Amino acid sequence: MKKIILLFVLAIFVVNPAKAAPPLVDPAWIKDHIGKPGVVFLDVRGSPRTFQAGHIPGAVLTSYGREKWRVEINHVPGMLPPVKDLEKLIGRLGIGNTDHVVLVPGGYSSGEMGVAARLYWTFKVLGHDEVSILDGGMAGYTSDKRNPLDKNYAPPVPKTFKANFRAELLATDEDIKKALAGDGTALLDNRPNDQHLGINKSGAVQRTGTLKGAVNLPGKWTTVNDGGKFRTVDVLRRLYAAAKAPTEGKTITFCNTGHWASLGWFVNSELLGNKQTKMYDGSMADWSRKPDNPMDQRIKLK
Repeated sequence: MKKIILLFVLAIFVVNPAKAAPPLVDPAWIKDHIGKPGVVFLDVRGSPRTFQAGHIPGAVLTSYGREKWRVEINHVPGMLPPVKDLEKLIGRLGIGNTDHVVLVPGGYSSGEMGVAARLYWTFKVLGHDEVSILDGGMAGYTSDKRNPLDKNYAPPVPKTFKANFRAELLATDEDIKKALAGDGTALLDNRPNDQHLGINKSGAVQRTGTLKGAVNLPGKWTTVNDGGKFRTVDVLRRLYAAAKAPTEGKTITFCNTGHWASLGWFVNSELLGNKQTKMYDGSMADWSRKPDNPMDQRIKLK
């Protein structure tokens, strides 16, 4: 009898396996899940005025900057906050450990998609796999006038969120040093090409240049016409091949402060399937401020 019950349970599992949240969802998926319990639409546009002008019914607003999804640590901007602070923030937004979080960016540029990718990576680092991004963002959603919008806002009911920290998704300067020493880890620079070559630099970075041996694949390449819709996997693979960028094996993505690198990590890990990808949170803002850390300036203007 026990054997029969066990076989029955196994049969149920095989027929109805647990489905992981897809990295991307489309407007049709959104419409099908409005009002469903356990789904939280997290609007990451940040502007209360824009949110009040129209949002997905039931959505919760958050601000990338004001709510400190990234903070300054040891004079390095854009760093991952302490886990306890993130737990409190996520709980205040009405998100619990069993909720499926759908990140809703503006969708007008790759930079906006980078905000969603950074928050996606943050949830993954905290051990929360039930997270997706609305491909095309609100720009794509509102392009169909039949898609419902709401102008009312009910504050979220706080929940308890507990993290299960995954250090394996987070690269440090020590990981970079090992990669430079030849441990087989590829380095992927997701900054604009002029910054990669050392012609220009971000204000957050102390010195021009990149990491020795790094390959450049700008974050803007990953979305169609620098907009809010990700390119297809086939096109992404061709772009990676053109840039001689890695799609498998140990890889660390980096940029200036971990924004474009989050987009690179999302594409490499979640869309192209390279689960050996890490993201260097501090990126060049961290690396360049330490005088002993070498920089590779490929075009020298002085």
